[in-house]
Amino acid sequence: MSQTPHPVHSATTEGSNLSTGLKQRHVTMLSIAGVIGAGLFVGSGHAIAAAGPAVLLSYIAAGTLVVLVMRMLGEMAVASPDTGSFSTYANRAIGQWAGFSIGWLYWWFWVLVIPLEAIAAAAILHAWLPGIDTWMFALAITALLTISNLFSVAKYGEFEFWFALSKVVAIMAFIILAAVALVGGLPGREVEGFVATMSANGGFAPNGYGPVLGALLTTMFSFMGTEIVTIAAAESKNPSQQIAKATNSVIWRIGIFYIVSIFMVVSIVPWNDAQLSVVGSYQRALEFLQIPYAKLIVDIVVLVAVASCLNSAIYTASRMMFSLAKRGDAPKALKATTAANVPRRAVLASTAIGFLTIAINYFAPEAVFAFLLATSGAVALLVYLVIAVSQLRMRKQLIANGQELGFKMWLYPWLTWLVIIFITAALCLMLTLPKHTYEVASTAVLALVIVATGVYTKRRSSAAHWAQSVVGNAQR
Repeated sequence: MSQTPHPVHSATTEGSNLSTGLKQRHVTMLSIAGVIGAGLFVGSGHAIAAAGPAVLLSYIAAGTLVVLVMRMLGEMAVASPDTGSFSTYANRAIGQWAGFSIGWLYWWFWVLVIPLEAIAAAAILHAWLPGIDTWMFALAITALLTISNLFSVAKYGEFEFWFALSKVVAIMAFIILAAVALVGGLPGREVEGFVATMSANGGFAPNGYGPVLGALLTTMFSFMGTEIVTIAAAESKNPSQQIAKATNSVIWRIGIFYIVSIFMVVSIVPWNDAQLSVVGSYQRALEFLQIPYAKLIVDIVVLVAVASCLNSAIYTASRMMFSLAKRGDAPKALKATTAANVPRRAVLASTAIGFLTIAINYFAPEAVFAFLLATSGAVALLVYLVIAVSQLRMRKQLIANGQELGFKMWLYPWLTWLVIIFITAALCLMLTLPKHTYEVASTAVLALVIVATGVYTKRRSSAAHWAQSVVGNAQR
């Protein structure tokens, strides 16, 4: 939990506390639009093309999982706000090795998001300005957003506020436009609607329900980032209140931005349209509605979305590294903060890896970057699993300590156990699907390396502490 900063002694390092510079509107907008990424605007087309209209079941199932996971995380975060979020809670509830491992895995996930989003943004800008190489755009965008994260958390909050507001306006405008078209409000551009479009193209699940399970895995990764609000809220003035509000709003956020908007897409565009997975679901829907400059409109929205995600990736990776350093699970130098209470070293360390991976993508063999991406393939599910196990155990600890819980997980422990079983089954399913087997195996190898490192570090620390105690006793 954020503490009152100590008096300033240096322009570069003055302690290891974060500020409370995020305003209520920053956290509110982050909680509303943090879940909207390029995966919604572009990746959803692949899911629809694979599963047909039944993709709605995938989004409903994945959305339900995220709502339950956020409720569990909210219970722990409201009771004890911390910038390390679920990594800190895993440390307390499961053990130091668990907090260490999931913290570093999560950090690695967001470090790899940096080049992914930078490359996506660079591709759009290069299409507009072909005279400038994409790698130059990627480095420039990353550098700009790194700078915005170096000065104060309020700068991050302000950037993210406007990014998020733009995404919300874009989604709501699309939903309203599609609704008007579906009721015949656009003369000459009428669309058949969900039932007619579905019936004319093979029904609700034209490829059976197997692809629905595959699409479920894709959609679950689209929701990664919802938990960032529990990390960011720790740098606001009323973290517990902000976290409770954000967690309560998860249901309608996912309902409107994902399920309603995807319903609109499948009501307008036939699932088997050849261009759906090529240009993306929203661009194709706008093209069906004969909206001028559909590609340019979607490109602008996607550019804002990836810039937002890149901005959040830098922020989230740096805060997780800062938290790990504070707990002794990362180099101590990384827990230092500036006079503005910004963990500048953690920001620079995280973005340095981001810059390196951008360079690897452009200048190293393609297989190297593909392997790096594969190592983060199952991190989202592992994070959700750790949150569920932590809540299962931490509830007992909080009650045993006599702490009143003002925010609780529903139907504890039955829903918690259901989530654990569901995630375990999803991981097992991924192992049986050729498309995901390599991802799970790569993530598992990375996780084992991190766990082994954590156990070794802990034992080494314990041995050193024991040796110091022996020497001290002998001297006495």
